Amino acid sequence: MEIAFCRIDDRLIHGQVATVWTKVTGCNRIICVNDEVAQDTLRKKLLLQVAPPGIKAYVVPVEKAVAAYKNPKFAPFKTLFLFTNPRDVVRAVKGGIPFTSVNLGGMTYKEGDTLISQAVAVNQDDVAAIKELVAMGIEVEIRKLASETKTDAMSALRAKGLA
Repeated sequence: MEIAFCRIDDRLIHGQVATVWTKVTGCNRIICVNDEVAQDTLRKKLLLQVAPPGIKAYVVPVEKAVAAYKNPKFAPFKTLFLFTNPRDVVRAVKGGIPFTSVNLGGMTYKEGDTLISQAVAVNQDDVAAIKELVAMGIEVEIRKLASETKTDAMSALRAKGLA
């Protein structure tokens, strides 16, 4: 399976992903990866319905995404991986998906979080996972839109006193 792009966006598939990121990455598959969402029948159904025409979408737990990546049956897939948080990306990498770059696109602010960009809010677990990804040699960049210039996530964390 070819990795077209890896993005963390807690909305998973939405307008910007469906209309821009799929074209920019040239993907033919979208895999939404999150254990809880994969168990949520309604959210899963809604996500599958908003996949753009011609692009097959899946909503799976982390372990199933890793298994699919390793399965030769899925070799023709050029996949846009979508995650809701960086901890799941760490699990996927440790499971064997060799991401070289991760895009932080949208992480909604919740009580106690710190905004590190206009669209990305992190908690302590997120910060630890981002640091772990960087320590593994993976680029972690922030971009809400494909047309924006990449911002280094570690620089954004340092600017907020989080790294």
